[in-house]
Formats: sequence, C-alpha cells, structure tokens
Amino acid sequence: MNLAVISVAALVLAILVSCVTSLNVGVLALALAWIIGVYLADLSVGEVMGGFPSQLFLTLAGVTLLFTMAESNGTLRRLADQAVRGCRGNRGAVPIMFFVMAATLASMGPGNVSTAAILAPMAMTTAKRFGIPLFLMAIMVGNGAQAGSLSPFAPTGVIVNGLMVRIGMTGYEAQNYVYNALAHALVAFGGYFLFGGLKLFARQPSGESSPQDASTPAKESFEPRHWITLSVIVALLVSVIFGQVNVGMGAFLGAVVLVLSRSADDVEAIKKMPWGVMVMVCGMTVLIALLEKAQGIDLLVSLIAKVSTPATVTAVVAFLTGLISVYSSTSGVVLPAFLPTVPGLARELGGADLFAIATSMNVGAHLVDMSPLSTTGALCLASAPAGEGNRTLFNQLLAWGLSMSVVGAIVCYLFFV
Repeated sequence: MNLAVISVAALVLAILVSCVTSLNVGVLALALAWIIGVYLADLSVGEVMGGFPSQLFLTLAGVTLLFTMAESNGTLRRLADQAVRGCRGNRGAVPIMFFVMAATLASMGPGNVSTAAILAPMAMTTAKRFGIPLFLMAIMVGNGAQAGSLSPFAPTGVIVNGLMVRIGMTGYEAQNYVYNALAHALVAFGGYFLFGGLKLFARQPSGESSPQDASTPAKESFEPRHWITLSVIVALLVSVIFGQVNVGMGAFLGAVVLVLSRSADDVEAIKKMPWGVMVMVCGMTVLIALLEKAQGIDLLVSLIAKVSTPATVTAVVAFLTGLISVYSSTSGVVLPAFLPTVPGLARELGGADLFAIATSMNVGAHLVDMSPLSTTGALCLASAPAGEGNRTLFNQLLAWGLSMSVVGAIVCYLFFV
C-alpha cells in the first residue's frame, strides 16, 4: 500500500481512538509514527522524532509551570475574584471580557500564541471558580487571541504580509487584520450564544460562590507573595510585548524568581502540571510531521483540488487549509506552503480574485486553531484545572477545530465569491 495512504490512515485511526477510548492519543501517535517511519519509510528513530515540537513543549511547560505556581499560591484565585467584580457581578460578561482583553493584547504585538499563553491560565481558572463552562471560556479567550493574530505588529501578521508581498500582493495589511478579526469575533460569539453564554447572566453556579454575591464574602487580601507573583507575570507580559522575549523561556525565569523568593513551591507545581495534555499534543505533532514526510498531506491536497471551480475555490482553499491547520502549524507550515500558490491557482481557474483566495486561506487556516493540536487550543487545554475533564475538553476542542474547517469554508464562500 502507498506510504501516503498508510500515513493518512494512521492519522484517522489516532483521531478515532482519541474519541472513543481513554488511551492517551499522544502515546498512540508516537507508536504509530515509530512503526510507519522506521519499518515502512526506512527512517531512523532520530528522523522520526525530528518532528517533536520542542518549541511548543517548552512554551507549554514554562507557561503552565509559572501559572500553576500562581494558582497554587492563591494569586490566580484572587485575580479571578477581581475579574468577576470588574464585571459587576455578571458572569455572562466574564468570557466577553476575556475575548476583548485577548484581542486587544494580541493586536498590540505579542500575537496569538503569546497572548493565549499569558491569558488562558487566568481565564480557565476564572471559569472553574465561578461555574463557567471551560469549553465556552476556551472558545472566547482563544478566539480573542486569534482575532489579533494578523495584526501588522504580530508575528503571524508579519509572516503573512511578507508572503503576500513576495507574490505581488501589497497594501493588504489592514484588510488581512480586519477580515480575520471579524471572522473570529463571528465564531466566538456564535459559540458564546450556542453554548449558553446568555444563561450565565441568570443561572447560579454550582459549588462555588456566585459572582452575584462576590462582594459579600470576606475579600481575600493580597499578601507579599501574591504581589511578587503578579509582578513576575506583568514583567513577563511587558518583556514579551516590548522585548520580544520568548514566552516559554521567560516563564521559566519567572518560575525561578518565585521559588527563590519563597513565593511559590515548584515541587507542588510540577506535580500539578498537565503532563498528560503535553503528551497528547506533542505525540500527535510527531505523527503529523511524519505525514508530511510521507506526502500524506500532498495526497489530501490533490484529492480536494480536483473539485475546485472558479465559483467554489474560496470555499475549497478555506476548507483545505483549515483541515491541514488542525494538525499542523498555521504560520510555520500551512500558509507558507499555500499562499505562494495563489497567483497560479487564480490563473488556472480563469482569473479568480487573488485577494479572495488569499484571504480564504488566511481565515480558513486560523479559524481552526482552537484545535488542541494547535498551539492556541493546546494552551487553553493545558490551562484547564487538574481533574476538570481534560479528556472531554480535548475532544470538544478537537470537534470544534474540525467543524471550523467547514464553517470557514461556508463563510469564505459567502463573503468572497
């Protein structure tokens, strides 16, 4: 059997197993990558493991360590109280607040990944404490971060604009940003209404204090360790925005400061870190890297490209880039691979609109990034409190990411015909 077909079948198997069993899908993905890569593709173990996402792993490990410390010493709990009080007791306004915060911050320069790394732990802690569904909060904070991803000041925006300039498409920076932001606002608030956001304004949470009476209990005061923790978080935020510091490495340094100042316990925090989630994401990424080497992605591309027409090309490319981006890097793999094809694709289809095709690729590829196999979705998943149904949240985010490939295709077909 063709190696590309086998690799695609392995991916389908891993997805199915992740939905119907308790096996950590990352472990299965690593095993499948090893068997296919070494024994069928004649690769060495080192070549197979070359697909391990070391940067993603370090980002997840550093950020979750720092914010697990902040949660363990009570800092995030106090911030959660303040965040809800800032919404004047309306729990339904809390997810909206995090969407706006994330979109604003990402647009300022850190981009989607760094913003999600900084805000997701706070957002998910707030959701758990006040009875807001974790999936709903993840959709809001994650899509908020994604809404600012194509800002001209953000890393992904710089990459996309540079790629478009190289193919002769100049002066589209503002349009790229606005269309992407509107698309993410559309799906985020669609999810907000669909999954009970409005009900949060009236329904009381179970087990936790309602934010409606958040002002009546004794207000927990900030102690020196909490102020030190907040200072470290703010310093990380400033250094990422203005100093272009790697968010994962900066978080490790922040964790060291907290331990040395006796503001947090690293032993307790390391035990609470979501190691299972990291194995899920990193293992699947290794399998996807093998899929690329085995030309499995090329197989998917060729199959879908056969059904393109001038009238449906925007829907097709949005669906295609979205489907691949569920499992692959949007800015590092998908867009650099597909945006250069825009001029040739437009010519082949008889003068289709260049900007419509390019925008469909940009929007389609980014809408699916709430998948737990993408960095933004992985950060939201890793930020979920321990014991809060991470397996269920993984499957919910994966289903959301996959469905967004279809939603993106419909949106792009309607607006970029």
